Amino acid sequence: MLELYQAVDRVEAQMLKDYLDQQDIASVILGDLLSGAAGELPANIYPTLWVLEDDDLIRAKRLTEQFFSKPPVAGDPWRCTVCGESIDPGFEICWNCATPCSNDNE
Repeated sequence: MLELYQAVDRVEAQMLKDYLDQQDIASVILGDLLSGAAGELPANIYPTLWVLEDDDLIRAKRLTEQFFSKPPVAGDPWRCTVCGESIDPGFEICWNCATPCSNDNE
């Protein structure tokens, strides 16, 4: 097991872990619950992502670079056909009523 990346928070660590899981790289987040002890520990405690298989480290580093270099989602918002809510591009499900985007909205 080798250290890959120190995240700024639990959300960033989990997003990267999910991305690596999609690429068939097994990883684990360590230190993500330490922020609950912030009064007892130093303030610079961040969750760290570790790759379980040493042979995956080089590929995981490359994928991490790709993950953080992706441009923001482009496109136009779409309107939900059920509730009329305006949904930002990149989302495929209405956040308000959970209706999937229909082809008419794209």
